[in-house]
Amino acid sequence: MAQGTVQVTHTGTSRWRRRTGEYASLAAALEAAADGDVLTVAPGTYRENLVVQRAVTLRGPEGSPGSVRIAPLDGVPLTVRASAVVQDLHVEGQDAAAPALLVEEGAPELSDVRVVTRSAAGIEVRGGARPTMRRCTVDNPAGIGIAVVDGGGGVFEECEVVAAGQAGIAVRGGAHPRLERCRIHHASGSGLTATGENSSLEAVGCEIYEVRGSGVQVTGRATAHLTDCDVHRTTADGVTLDTDAVLTLADCRIHDIPENAVDLRSRSVLTLTRTTVRQFGRNGLSVWDPGTRVDANQCEIFDSTGDYPAVWVSDGATAVLDSCRVHDVPDALFVLDRGSRADVVDSDLSQVRNTAVSVSDGATAQLDDCRIRDAATGAWFRDHGSGGTLSNCTLDGNQTGVIVTKGADPTIERCTVDSPAEAGFYVSAGGRGTFQNCRVRGSAGYGFHVIDGCRTTLRKCRTERCARGGYEFADGGPDAAAGAGPEVEDCTSDESAGLRQPSPAPEPAVQTVRQSPGLLGAIPGQRSTEQEPLLAAAEPEKPARTSKDVLGELDALVGLESVKREVRALTDMIEVGRRRQQAGLKAASVKRHLVFTGSPGTGKTTVARLYGEILASLGVLEKGHLVEVSRVDLVGEHIGSTAIRTQEAFDKARGGVLFIDEAYALSPEDSGRDFGKEAIDTLVKLMEDHRDAVVVIVAGYTAEMERFLSVNPGVASRFSRTITFSDYGPDELLRIVEQQAEEHEYRLGPGVAEALLKYFTAIPKGPAFGNGRTARQTFEAMVERHASRVAQVDEPSTDDLTLLYAEDLPELP
Repeated sequence: MAQGTVQVTHTGTSRWRRRTGEYASLAAALEAAADGDVLTVAPGTYRENLVVQRAVTLRGPEGSPGSVRIAPLDGVPLTVRASAVVQDLHVEGQDAAAPALLVEEGAPELSDVRVVTRSAAGIEVRGGARPTMRRCTVDNPAGIGIAVVDGGGGVFEECEVVAAGQAGIAVRGGAHPRLERCRIHHASGSGLTATGENSSLEAVGCEIYEVRGSGVQVTGRATAHLTDCDVHRTTADGVTLDTDAVLTLADCRIHDIPENAVDLRSRSVLTLTRTTVRQFGRNGLSVWDPGTRVDANQCEIFDSTGDYPAVWVSDGATAVLDSCRVHDVPDALFVLDRGSRADVVDSDLSQVRNTAVSVSDGATAQLDDCRIRDAATGAWFRDHGSGGTLSNCTLDGNQTGVIVTKGADPTIERCTVDSPAEAGFYVSAGGRGTFQNCRVRGSAGYGFHVIDGCRTTLRKCRTERCARGGYEFADGGPDAAAGAGPEVEDCTSDESAGLRQPSPAPEPAVQTVRQSPGLLGAIPGQRSTEQEPLLAAAEPEKPARTSKDVLGELDALVGLESVKREVRALTDMIEVGRRRQQAGLKAASVKRHLVFTGSPGTGKTTVARLYGEILASLGVLEKGHLVEVSRVDLVGEHIGSTAIRTQEAFDKARGGVLFIDEAYALSPEDSGRDFGKEAIDTLVKLMEDHRDAVVVIVAGYTAEMERFLSVNPGVASRFSRTITFSDYGPDELLRIVEQQAEEHEYRLGPGVAEALLKYFTAIPKGPAFGNGRTARQTFEAMVERHASRVAQVDEPSTDDLTLLYAEDLPELP
């Protein structure tokens, strides 16, 4: 057969045998052919736009795959409108507005067709077409790989999308294809997407990978069913569902995902059966919004590569885990927000670095016949309205079995806690809870530890071999309400002393430490008779002074010229933004959180206080008060207490400034399992969730603060600028002493100023040098030496009582 010709073979019994022969063009051969004819195309390039409208067979020569190129300069290269057979063709498209291969009608069979194009779609199936495609490939870096639209359908077997500039395979407009053993990869959009009401997709044995987007995306009331499929190596979420989407995953594998393995919201419904989810950077399952639901049966979620909970349920969503395993993750299950619910049945949660089950913000969790092992905290019911039930569960080898805090009220029944490192059950900060027929065995701390006068109910509980005691009920201190404390019925312990019932007055040997109202008191397992330092919070009052008055006080401070410029520039930005808003104009977003770096005693706390007052006078903050804390106020020694302390400090600062001195101490270089990171993580989230309520200022030595800001990726981004407080020079230290003298009605005698300059020049300036504090201490030492000298004078004059001399200067340290 000659190059560039088409052999038409008549296979029927019709008398029209004249169709058999060679034709110079494909168009001529198609025009002459009838149903049942075979068109064998000789190798070559055909610049024709072909339309197959009869049930013919169109094929390349045997043994020469890819030798026939259909490559017109524009338009659709190949259109099929009949139940034809198309084999061994190479289709090339050049038209960005048209598909390279269009199937519009019939039930054609296409096999070993390769589409290489830069078109809107490599293959498009539409209308009533129901093709069967086998071993077809699409390379379309400019558009969609395969589009099935407007009611189209068909079966795709062992097809491959090797590149797509948009989605690999897109289903919309009520289309409903079936994919079998297909591969979709190197797509710049979603690998597989279905959208729109009545659109549906079925995929069996398929693989989706190397996708610059979501692996699978189902939205807008579409449905999909994936069986025995692999989704991996995406740049976005592995699977995304939105707006009433319905998806079933059976025997699938989702892994190597940098974001959420599965994310669904807006009333979407997901059913997973025997599916594994592993190596994900954020959540394994992320479930949002009322009406959104996940049902997982016999699934495994494990090996997280990030610092996020494996299963996240929030904003009124529901998750059901039945016979599932979640392990080797930072946190296993977080349920947040009123209306959110998680039901976990006959499942294993193990190897959890932080909290296995966390319930907060009014959410509910129900766990039945579950096993929680090797977690820092087994289950934590965090706050008011949060609750649910743990029934017939075992918690083994955790730091703490169950924590209940801040008004949470779960029911824990027939549960056993084995070998906790801290406490079996720990209740504090107004937590409640009912514990029935529960057991704690082999605790290295207490069995049941209830503090702060929490109104917890214990019925028919038992403890065995608890190192610090089976039951510890520390009272709520002088502020506890009358009748506060646990209610205990028929509880037993293997200790010889038996159960010590809670009493209205604490035993003399045990004194509960209260740090501040609402904060955790004594740390479980620690007894103390010394009061720990309280958080220093100024009385929150509405500022009486204007910003101009406060800036005047700032200007009156000694030195700090660069600091004054920075604060004034920031204040001007905020003030002008406020005025622009009042004028109906857009105001630039100003991040108000600050970093103060420099040596101690350079005025950081004073400037923080004035900054808060300025913001209050401008209406940016409600109160403007200052709450000053350090590591000891934020970091607890007990699992879970750090987040509570940090939250409480943040709440005290609401409407004002939270000033964290020596903030770098929250991230020591040899941190190991230090809880400072938990304080940082909690703080970052609070700053994001309540960005307009509190201004946070972190302070410390310059080098150490640089390290602190690099520890958590979210920390540096929360602060608008760093203000450096330079050390005071001798002249500025002298001015501070002069101010102190004037304030206390002293005078500097002749030559004292010169002596002070020499003194401050010579004084050692090591790490303990306190700058402004050193100046004040010097003045106080001079006053003491002056008093010793003047006390020896019988009738001192006014000059004797007020003049300070060079001899009153203390010795250099």
